[in-house]
Amino acid sequence: MGDWDRHREQERDRERERPAPRTNVWAFSLQIGLFAGLIWGAVKIGASYFKFTRINSGFVAKPFFTQAYMNSTAGFWTGWLAFIAFSLVAALLYAGLFRKIRGPWMGLVYGASWWALLYLLFGPVMGMMRRIDRLDWNTIVTDFCFFLVWGLFIGYSISFEFTDEREREPSSPIS
Repeated sequence: MGDWDRHREQERDRERERPAPRTNVWAFSLQIGLFAGLIWGAVKIGASYFKFTRINSGFVAKPFFTQAYMNSTAGFWTGWLAFIAFSLVAALLYAGLFRKIRGPWMGLVYGASWWALLYLLFGPVMGMMRRIDRLDWNTIVTDFCFFLVWGLFIGYSISFEFTDEREREPSSPIS
């Protein structure tokens, strides 16, 4: 083995001994919440546009603005920003409570729980939407599935970062 090969081997050993940098929980959660709001807000807009659901992405802002404003272009953007803010809060809450739970299941439960809170309890009371018995099945099923994948995105992204899930991934060979 030459000097160069020995030097490369020593460098690899030093890199393995260094602790991995720790991810800031709150900054990472805000990042996940931002992307959850952007991506899944756009999906919700698409589902509403194609009439899969009668509840648009601005339902979170609906109690604070008039219906005429929510139907305007400014209301559209306000609604999307409100959904992003909602996703930021949800991601921070998930990180605070459940980040150490492994696997995707808690994310699915988290999304289903948010759906239940919003569609069965707070949504009708706050005027975000009609009571569930007044919604059509397409809206109920679409929005339930939407919240499942939204919760899965937030939950699994955060738990993957803060548990040893990364260690189970196959490592790439060093050239």
